[in-house]
Amino acid sequence: MKKVVLITGISSGFGRETSRLLAAKGHIVYGTVRSENNIPENVRALRMDLTDKDSIKNAVSTVKKNENRIDVLINNAGMHTGGPVETIPEDFIRLQMETNFMGTVLLTREVLPVMREQDSGMIINFSSIGGLIGLPFQGYYSAAKFAIEGFSEVLRMEVRPFNIKVVVINPGDFHTHNTENRRKFLASTDENDPYHNQYKRTLAKIESDETKGKNPVILAKRLVKIVEKKNPAQRYIIGSFDQKLSVYVKRIIPEKWFRKIIENYYKI
Repeated sequence: MKKVVLITGISSGFGRETSRLLAAKGHIVYGTVRSENNIPENVRALRMDLTDKDSIKNAVSTVKKNENRIDVLINNAGMHTGGPVETIPEDFIRLQMETNFMGTVLLTREVLPVMREQDSGMIINFSSIGGLIGLPFQGYYSAAKFAIEGFSEVLRMEVRPFNIKVVVINPGDFHTHNTENRRKFLASTDENDPYHNQYKRTLAKIESDETKGKNPVILAKRLVKIVEKKNPAQRYIIGSFDQKLSVYVKRIIPEKWFRKIIENYYKI
């Protein structure tokens, strides 16, 4: 059945590939961008900034006016900063939380009345492996994703009487523009920063893993199947075997042991 889908962040990565595949399958796809370029074919672009409440309201209003319904909301867009918890610039922290967490919250709150009125809907929230495991020198990224986890867990219970489903996606490392985009918001350290040497070593490992990551089309194809499912699972962890295993191991071994594993992996 053809669905009306609103997906954020379609200019690259998961958003671009997912919106392209959904449109190719005949779904009515509205995708949000901050500037109208690189739009996939048959995807209807909406100007929106997750830190701008008015633009969020306008985007949702446009879809509702044109289609009179929203079947699926995919909260994909976000940004990624990195640096030591102590010395990363405060404005980077605020932007991280306002974009990845508050942007998701505000957009979801705007869409919920539409879904309640039609007594159906699916909300797909992008978390991360980093929303299940704290990642060194990505502390505020993990904090925002941990917040998405709690938000989604509560939301799922509250909207169940309205036949609205809430799905969480936890991607591992994929070869997207994430590394390039994060470099715009990386803490700049020098030899006077007490974390400088460790930060450089860990960041090199993080970027190496991302560069070797899988093609985002793999996740996009999985996401299309989720959108078309009648009864999707609550969570999909999509990554390498090792990444999936790490989530499982965290659940069953003492926290101190698991911390040692993560520290060793990131060369701490």
